[in-house]
Amino acid sequence: MTPMTEVEGRRIPLSNLDKVLYPATGTTKGEVLHYYAATAGDVILPHLRDRPVSFLRYPDGPGGQLFFTKNPPPGTPAWVATAPVPHSEDRSARQPVVGDLASLMWAANLVVEFHTPQWRTGAPGLADRLVLDLDPGAPATVVECCAVALWLRERLAADGLTAYGKTSGSKGLHLLVPLEPTPSEAASAYAKRLAQEAEAALPELALHRMKRALRPGKVFVDFSQNAASKTTAAPYTLRARPEPTVSAPVTWDEIAGCREPGALVFRAGDMAGRLERYGDPLAPLNDPEQTRPLPG
Repeated sequence: MTPMTEVEGRRIPLSNLDKVLYPATGTTKGEVLHYYAATAGDVILPHLRDRPVSFLRYPDGPGGQLFFTKNPPPGTPAWVATAPVPHSEDRSARQPVVGDLASLMWAANLVVEFHTPQWRTGAPGLADRLVLDLDPGAPATVVECCAVALWLRERLAADGLTAYGKTSGSKGLHLLVPLEPTPSEAASAYAKRLAQEAEAALPELALHRMKRALRPGKVFVDFSQNAASKTTAAPYTLRARPEPTVSAPVTWDEIAGCREPGALVFRAGDMAGRLERYGDPLAPLNDPEQTRPLPG
């Protein structure tokens, strides 16, 4: 019989708790669920709330089948909120909205990465944050990403915008900027200009084009995730990597001091200590007082 747990008055089946999902560290599904319930719940929910959530599912671990889903999977409880998907060809399409701990634990039991767009359900297509995904092409690493991030931070500041950083949970770095709601098309155009300027200013480091032949040794400044139909890995989500790495917020001191490729790799077990030390460095992203308009 599948064990059940009660979260905020909701009964949730929890399956295969002893199943090893991350063989490199022996991390079980039960430990993944504990991470979301006891460590990350309070800080991940503000970044998921009011946003449609897409799932990258890996029920047999990162070495098994991975599949991306936007629609609520079969068996989704009626109490899990959903929202229409305005950018879908299917006008009846809906996506889950993870706004409370019960919904978070239901979703975590499916073994997922959480991905969200840059807009909220109440204002689809109006971005309230800008994202720049810094993706290194080998032999470049996160060290080079940090150098590009520091340049972008100053460039954004010149336009009156404040950037916050997090690891991708994989190889790179994400920069996030709180915005006054603005059409996604405008945010995308501005992000593309920033990527082009970064390439012009740092020709040995930065690249704004995705072409694979150009990527080795460079940092691709991916601006495309600002499109209304695109999503980005949410802060604090676990990633489908060989180890239970987290898309973890990082401070600018950590970015400035990054000298080794492994310096900004954080796993589920690291997060309790980091939260105790730093709180949530990305909290301003959800504070309307911190938003600023795009220039021009």
